[in-house]
Amino acid sequence: MTENGRAKAPTTFWIIAVLSLLWSGIGAADYLQTSMENHAYLNDMARGMGLSVEELVAHYRAMPWWSVAFWAFGVWGSVAGSILLLLRSRYALHAFLVSLAGLIVTTISGFMDPLPGQADSMVPLVFTAIVFVILIALIQYARRMIARRVLS
Repeated sequence: MTENGRAKAPTTFWIIAVLSLLWSGIGAADYLQTSMENHAYLNDMARGMGLSVEELVAHYRAMPWWSVAFWAFGVWGSVAGSILLLLRSRYALHAFLVSLAGLIVTTISGFMDPLPGQADSMVPLVFTAIVFVILIALIQYARRMIARRVLS
């Protein structure tokens, strides 16, 4: 224990925290590029779905405000959780839980109104499952680190 009541963080903690931030940063970059309607960024995605960039942008513009808000909660909650992990704050758990709520609502919304050309594709389903697994693992990890007093 250190003088402030925290346990020493193992090396694996720092590795996981940095990887978490890198992973969350990918989601944040995607959110920002999509929100800013960066045509160069969206071009490859649109081409892979057999769409024009304009059709893809139109889909994102037509998303209801609440869906966009929960997408933001999912992305930025994960970024905040990762930063809070690096700061060794127990509030990382809360941020990851906000991210999970955002991911759940966004996933449901995505099933109700899938991206054009992806309604029958397994790729979004598999990718979403991977995101859920990683986020749930980060939630469990934050809980363990709180219990071990690495986060306070």
